[in-house]
Amino acid sequence: MESAPFTLIEPRLMASWPLYLLASALAVAALMGAVWLWSLKRRDVSMVDAFWAPGFALIAWTLLILTRNVTPFTLLLVFLTTFWAIRLGTYLASRWLFHAEEDRRYAAMRAHHGERFGRVSLYTVFGLQAALMWLIALPLQLAILTVPSPTLGVLGFMGAALFLIGFSLEAAADAQLHAFKADPANEDKVMESGLWGWSRHPNYFGNAVLWWGLFLAAAEAEAARWAFLAPALMTFLLLRVSGVRLLEKTIAKRRPDYESYKTRVNAFVPLPPGWRKRHKSLER
Repeated sequence: MESAPFTLIEPRLMASWPLYLLASALAVAALMGAVWLWSLKRRDVSMVDAFWAPGFALIAWTLLILTRNVTPFTLLLVFLTTFWAIRLGTYLASRWLFHAEEDRRYAAMRAHHGERFGRVSLYTVFGLQAALMWLIALPLQLAILTVPSPTLGVLGFMGAALFLIGFSLEAAADAQLHAFKADPANEDKVMESGLWGWSRHPNYFGNAVLWWGLFLAAAEAEAARWAFLAPALMTFLLLRVSGVRLLEKTIAKRRPDYESYKTRVNAFVPLPPGWRKRHKSLER
């Protein structure tokens, strides 16, 4: 009699799950290490943003290939992640290629650390992002490592639907902003039409939604439910660290109309145009 392909331990994870998690960590560390070496040659760290989303796809594909746990459930998770990684990675790569100067965030860090920045960026930028990718991808990883693989059920389909909503919001917001910035007449102006009339950061909101969708889909596997802090961490980063808060610190200095824009449009969750201003007037 042939032996079973996997040995189970609680909570229904493959017996070698620590080694698989180590392999995914090494894969994303190798990717970011290579990008770090490239950044030293170019003296530009900005390209790291283009590898953020593809790093998640690398983690998912590494586990799928190593475990050979190919089922409709695992393929759904991997393909959704890859779909997002291709779209966002391509968008950010093209944005980096068309900007001659280093992103102002990294330029400020370079100015602060001076000649040490090349070494410092290994752990403050590239290493940190690799660790965050691995942590945020934990629901996907635990779902792929679950055997027998769950069948696609309500959570899987609801999660996929939520993912597509978030993906569409993020992609549409990026496309609208790109078209706005491509017009020289809009230099120093504030984007206030389309989704940007409903939220000051609709792309970040869409990103948060799609990650909650991926978590919900992965939650078909019981082990993945223990990693509920992963999408919460992504949302926290978008709101309080590298997203909304960081941009709002400096954008008003570059765009004079931004303070007025803030009084009319909600920061994160899309709300009808003028709702913020009307709501404040009712509170008085």
